Amino acid sequence: MNILVCGGAGYIGSHMVKMLTEAGHHTTTFDNLSTGHRLAVQWGELVIGDLLDEAALRGLFAERRFDAVMHFSAKSLVGESVAQPAAYYRNNVIGTFNLLEAMRAAGVSCFVFSSSAATFGNPVAGRIDEQHPQAPINPYGETKLIVERMLRDYAAAYGLRSVSLRYFNAAGADPAGHIGEAHDPETHLIPNVLKAALDPAKQLKVFGQDYATPDGTCVRDYIHINDLCQAHLLALGHMEHHQGAHGFNLGNGQGFSILEIIRAAEQVTGQKIPYQACERRPGDPPTLVADATRARQQLGWQPQYTEITEILRTAWHWHRKQLY
Repeated sequence: MNILVCGGAGYIGSHMVKMLTEAGHHTTTFDNLSTGHRLAVQWGELVIGDLLDEAALRGLFAERRFDAVMHFSAKSLVGESVAQPAAYYRNNVIGTFNLLEAMRAAGVSCFVFSSSAATFGNPVAGRIDEQHPQAPINPYGETKLIVERMLRDYAAAYGLRSVSLRYFNAAGADPAGHIGEAHDPETHLIPNVLKAALDPAKQLKVFGQDYATPDGTCVRDYIHINDLCQAHLLALGHMEHHQGAHGFNLGNGQGFSILEIIRAAEQVTGQKIPYQACERRPGDPPTLVADATRARQQLGWQPQYTEITEILRTAWHWHRKQLY
């Protein structure tokens, strides 16, 4: 298949491009490189462009034929979305609308969307399945939910087939060490923990110690990047046989607190990792843990990285190389 990967120079997108190529597909990455890395696009073709540029999108679809689109382009910082909601609605909602309209004009009818557990807001159950109420508590989650609703409407009106995959916390790196997680600024816990292990001057910050969790720090469900990408491959097959808009939660079903991640990283790196206790960040729910039963049953998805130390080791392998 010819797959357009929007945001293919970013963390998740670049791993997806690698996996698609290894599965025999041809990929075209469309990325404005605002947060992605040119060096991360080591497979397929790179086209530099922005989803807010409607003319660039029309040209992209006029010059190339695509069987499906995978969409990873988004602003994704919760705190920033609270402070700058306009940028999030413009980029995440209007950008996606432009992409869907370009697809519709070109007759491309298969779409895999990078959604988020942030659509659920504060959990009302110990494990979050697809029936859990979607009630975002920050603009980032709101923009993802708006797109999911758009996809349902596009399915009903235009026959668009889509799968929305709601990630919990993507983590780890390509086991071969070719690509990994590199944001600027870096806000994700695991890379910041490992950076602190590599350079004690980069003090780790832990936001909030008074949550209603066993040790007072936020609890999250971490899923290895390759397991995440495998679900996207399975989503392509799912759309061949199922019309409409579908959503699946992706996670390991295990919750780890920030302090548990730090202790596991100390085990993997063999180093003590000091941290600074800071105030809570706005928009952070205390606990987010997935129930991915539907993805296992309907997509045939089976995560291969089930231990947090295994996930951390792949990230540690890449971070020690610091390729970009």
